[in-house]
Amino acid sequence: MATVVAEKLSRLFNVQQLWQVPRLLEGAFPSSPSTVDDSAVPWVYRKPYIHTGYRPLNRTWKYCFLTLFQQHNEAVNVWTHLLAALILLVRFRRLSQAVDFANDPHAQPLLIIVVASLTYSTFSTVAHLLQAKSEFWHYSFFFLDYVGVAIYQYGSALVHYYYAIEPEWHTRVMGFYMPAAVLLAWLSCAGSCYAKYRGHQLPQLLGKLCQEMPSGLAYMLDISPVLHRICTTAPSAGSSDPALLYHKCQVLFFLIGAFFFSHPYPEKWFPGKCHFLGQGHQIFHVFLVLCTLAQVEAVALDYELRRPIYSNLHSDLAHNFSTLCLFTMACCSLTAAYMSSKVRHKLSCKAE
Repeated sequence: MATVVAEKLSRLFNVQQLWQVPRLLEGAFPSSPSTVDDSAVPWVYRKPYIHTGYRPLNRTWKYCFLTLFQQHNEAVNVWTHLLAALILLVRFRRLSQAVDFANDPHAQPLLIIVVASLTYSTFSTVAHLLQAKSEFWHYSFFFLDYVGVAIYQYGSALVHYYYAIEPEWHTRVMGFYMPAAVLLAWLSCAGSCYAKYRGHQLPQLLGKLCQEMPSGLAYMLDISPVLHRICTTAPSAGSSDPALLYHKCQVLFFLIGAFFFSHPYPEKWFPGKCHFLGQGHQIFHVFLVLCTLAQVEAVALDYELRRPIYSNLHSDLAHNFSTLCLFTMACCSLTAAYMSSKVRHKLSCKAE
């Protein structure tokens, strides 16, 4: 089964070929101004143990877009999620040929997770690529990034609850699971926006709590149907449940990615050596992409093979869950817009 998983994932993308894309395209564009040291950018741009490779601020939008093909300390972060978005587009096209998204209400959660995955990877690409425009746009684009993450959190909770859950676990959590998923997705967005806005004014521990505690609680809730299914399925039943290995992979990839998101390794071990490649956040991006790809494969198989289970559990509730998704998007978008207005006011007061 592991060989099958590896073969399917390898069909989605060839890593060696994809990483050659920026190198091939670089020569087609004019060179941009050189990068600068951390002393030349505001504190909000500075990363621990990364002392150079920053792009100069207040350049044109054209310059920001062309840095897609330049070497700087955000280049890998941009390309990992840009390539992920392209891979997901290809996967979406294949799914749309096999799944009747328009007429099958039970396909709506599958559509939501694919669109949510595309959304967070696209928003992340935009944030890492264009945040060098100015301080205001740095904040605003990362607030947008947090909106994408929150939408993806909700989408993950939905497909795990809709397709992956076992009837026994559904009985235990059906009264609170989806409302809690909405609340925690919004808290994740709001907490991340607030921690970003306050920045160094917050104690480091409090900032981490604002950003990571809601996301951690959301993940514990969102993944619970999957963990319950893994723990209650006999090892001998794995061959009859091909999605299970993908679910195990997505959990493993997420946990590895979460470690590198929360800890500045390996740059802390090799200060001054990871300015362009080898940063913990870059490794986090890679494992988050792998987690997402494994998750999409898992829920696509669950959609195909577990219809008798989920159609009996959820009946005609798919439209309600889609409405909850729109509500979550609206709440998170309004929160990001409000925080952007506060940033604009703060920067205008600072300029005076």
